[in-house]
Amino acid sequence: MPSRTGPVHVATTRREYKGKVYETHLLRRTYREKGKVKHETVGNISHLPFEVIEVVRRALKGEVFSSAQEDLEIERSLPHGHVAAVLGMIRKLGLEAIISRERCSERDLVLGMIVSRLLAPSSKLATARGLGAQTLSSSLGDVLGIESAEVSELYGAMDWLIARQAQIENAFAARHLSDGCLVLYDVTSVYVEGRKSPLAQWGHNRDGKKGKLQIVFGLLCTSQGCPVAVEVFEGNTADPKTLTSQIVKIRTRFGLSRVVIVGDRGMITEARLKEDLRSEEGVDWITALRAPAIRKLVRNGSLQLSLFDERDLAEISDPDYPDERLVVCKNPLLAHERARKREDLLQATEKKLDEIVEATMRQSRRLKGKERIALRVGKILNRFKVAKHFRIEIGEESFRYCRNHETIIAESSLDGIYVIRTSVPEDAMAAADAVRAYKGLSRAERAFRSLKSIDLKVRPIFHWVSNRVKSHVLICTLAYYVEWHMRAALAPMLFEDHDRIGAEAMRESVVAPAQRSSITLKKIRGLSFDGLPVHSFQSLMADLGTLTKNRVHVKHTGATFELYATPTPVQNRAFDLLGVSPRL
Repeated sequence: MPSRTGPVHVATTRREYKGKVYETHLLRRTYREKGKVKHETVGNISHLPFEVIEVVRRALKGEVFSSAQEDLEIERSLPHGHVAAVLGMIRKLGLEAIISRERCSERDLVLGMIVSRLLAPSSKLATARGLGAQTLSSSLGDVLGIESAEVSELYGAMDWLIARQAQIENAFAARHLSDGCLVLYDVTSVYVEGRKSPLAQWGHNRDGKKGKLQIVFGLLCTSQGCPVAVEVFEGNTADPKTLTSQIVKIRTRFGLSRVVIVGDRGMITEARLKEDLRSEEGVDWITALRAPAIRKLVRNGSLQLSLFDERDLAEISDPDYPDERLVVCKNPLLAHERARKREDLLQATEKKLDEIVEATMRQSRRLKGKERIALRVGKILNRFKVAKHFRIEIGEESFRYCRNHETIIAESSLDGIYVIRTSVPEDAMAAADAVRAYKGLSRAERAFRSLKSIDLKVRPIFHWVSNRVKSHVLICTLAYYVEWHMRAALAPMLFEDHDRIGAEAMRESVVAPAQRSSITLKKIRGLSFDGLPVHSFQSLMADLGTLTKNRVHVKHTGATFELYATPTPVQNRAFDLLGVSPRL
């Protein structure tokens, strides 16, 4: 009989037979007999699944098991994937170090505000609450180590940030700009709530908000639309007046000896050319002519419409533009669209004018008097902006009108024609490249759409201290800087053209309509080329937000640990394209 019995354990034996390895799992108990250790086989559990065998092995070693539902509870579950994507891209771009090399509470709060603009743009009060430990709306505050956030602290961080704007822009310029490069420049306006801000003034209202003061800000971008610098101006500043400070910034602060500035026809005016651009050595420019200037070229004979019989692009010269190049283009689709729009405006105007004609002929409450009739006619003509295409006759008790076919024909002859004007020499830039560069302004306009409406919602502005207005615009611009790089990386799974070079190569000329691109194919299929659903940037951020970071509590030990949800195929693909990890 055994003198002493020991614990039961799982013993695994392996033997090879005819090239195959066979494993046997036995329940054994050890005991001593006459001073020798011996083993007694209690049972054979080889038929059980490997996972069950491992549980038995661990249980016999003394490990205690309990039901996950009984012993584990999730204390908190926070949306995390979108935070990981945006903050991961910020760190990949080195934006933290660009803002400040030393970590401090102000930098953490600034990063929190930048990420928040991309996740859920809101007021500073809502942002502060979303970052606080007790009111977290995502894992952002937890990842950044922000235990509490008050609105006053955010304001302090904004004041801290605006003092670093020059160093941030200098770093961006050093990274993205070089001598001889193209720089896109455009301005927009944003309405302001309240009347206390010294920057808020009456001006050209692009937002269509009647009775609201506004500010103006200008954005410098690379030729691909990546933002480099932003500047805020008073709301009554005319667009061309903002250009002077940009030239000084590019030449002095960024240290570029040669640069080509691309601006629209309302930005680079004749006055700016005389006062700033022509006198500045090393600064060339690309812009376009306004419609009256194009009509003058036709009258002077410099622009012959027969040029477009066999081509859509040509270079011409004119005595009014010495030492400059004029590139004339005609786009048939643009011509068709302008003709359609003009006809729609003419018909809308006629419909309203017919109402006035009826009012002058009705029996009761008849419209009378030249002044009264002219006032109503003037409101309609000012609304639709096609007064030059109508002949108007107003009497004391009558009103008649008809179309002016001469002006309509004259205007329609120039439909689809535009003229690029540039100081860049022919040996430095081909005509087609000059046209392509001007068209690149659409990328700056896209930045404004994203900043103002689609993603970041810079408007309306509620701040009244000038530096905080500027800091708010800077935060939104930094958020767009991150978004621009994210969109570029995520293009294969977004409604974006991820093969612009290939699409451009397929075009017959820079003026010709764009060929069918990857966007079109993705829209038709609803799937990306790897078979996953196509997203907009906003819907993809929402999808990433469903990947949660969970705090799990172990009841019997009191310990807690972090547990991340398993990413879906779409989420895995997004993180792969971004080159960042969901675990921060």
